[in-house]
Amino acid sequence: MNVLLIGSGGREHAIAWKLAQSKALTKLYIAPGNPGTAQHGQNIPIGSDDSSKLLEFARQNNVGLVVVGPEDPLAAGIVDKFESAGIKAFGPSAKAAQLEADKAFAKQLMRSSSVSTAEGRTFDRFEDAKAYIASRDEPVVIKAAGLAKGKGVFVCDDPSDGILAAEKVMCDKIFGSAGDRIIVEDKLLGEEASILAFVDGRNIYLMESSQDHKPIGDGDTGANTGGMGAYSPAPIVTDDLMNQITREILVPVVDGMNRSGAPYRGVLYAGLMITAGGPRVLEFNVRFGDPETQPILMRLKSDLLEALLAVCDGTLDQVKLEWDPRPAVCVVMASGGYPDDYQKGKKITGLEEARQFEDVVVFHAGTKDQNGEIVTNGGRVLGVTALGRTIADAKTRAYQAVDKIKFEGAYCRRDIADKAIKTNK
Repeated sequence: MNVLLIGSGGREHAIAWKLAQSKALTKLYIAPGNPGTAQHGQNIPIGSDDSSKLLEFARQNNVGLVVVGPEDPLAAGIVDKFESAGIKAFGPSAKAAQLEADKAFAKQLMRSSSVSTAEGRTFDRFEDAKAYIASRDEPVVIKAAGLAKGKGVFVCDDPSDGILAAEKVMCDKIFGSAGDRIIVEDKLLGEEASILAFVDGRNIYLMESSQDHKPIGDGDTGANTGGMGAYSPAPIVTDDLMNQITREILVPVVDGMNRSGAPYRGVLYAGLMITAGGPRVLEFNVRFGDPETQPILMRLKSDLLEALLAVCDGTLDQVKLEWDPRPAVCVVMASGGYPDDYQKGKKITGLEEARQFEDVVVFHAGTKDQNGEIVTNGGRVLGVTALGRTIADAKTRAYQAVDKIKFEGAYCRRDIADKAIKTNK
């Protein structure tokens, strides 16, 4: 089967790497891809938002399955467009993608489905939001309601900082139209976990647990980012807790989407806070997480293509996935200045040396080939991912590979997976 993968980040490199291992794959195309995905298939110079050209390409090249990586084209209805043309597409419809694209929609769905989440209110006007935040004396979380590349969340221990954050989002438009509406929530206390599941509209198949590291600095300090690293599994997510998450969160949400007339198919990602009172939802994403995908797919032993097709065909109950029992750790190498302003075009060296480590894969995210040299082309540049006997071993391997890679301004957190290591002691 010919497969078209849409996207250009670290998540897409990991998906391409795994798809290329499938015996059912004939040809893999990636649009637009990056130098990493080019190692596993053919990059096509079509943007992920150009649905008309992507559909034309799929028709001309006998594509049997389209896999959509990023959230923007999903929210814009690209899956609906391919399916209307008779081409299978992995991902939710535009209506179902509201679960990520519209946090107010997600909040309402959770309320109607009795899913535990933070108390919160939605605002369309800054003055109303300001008055509400000023009335609070507890920490608040300010969220842009639309898509903000994983950066639209501000955790404010002082409500006065919450007012400033709301002003940046709603008035200064730092996230554009994604900040036309905001959610003001209570701050939840606990440890975060990421739970990803395949959903075919009826059946739910859980993947292995993981934990992301959102803030830019060690010890979870500084601004939120798209994710500075991840590991799998997350020791905090026990089998009993996973059963509770399925029963109290995933099943009600999938049922709720069916009741709303938007059956969910694709990857359902629940970002959770594991509180003293149990798991509570921080957010939903409607696609593979980035960088969680990198360690999760490193551990997947089964055929990814077969699983994606089962989701599209509604036969997920016939799938059994096998996982490598060894944990995996992904460390993101970022451009200096990220998540604020940063420079592109910095030459990257040491990639070959990093690849020499056993059970290490360097996934490309913000890179490009410039006259035969690999240079930086984004905020999050690489996701260096390693398997190990233990989480501590996987962390050591990942950082050994990281230290072989050089580019001007390179930055990474040095504490990825430390929470898991402490938990296991």
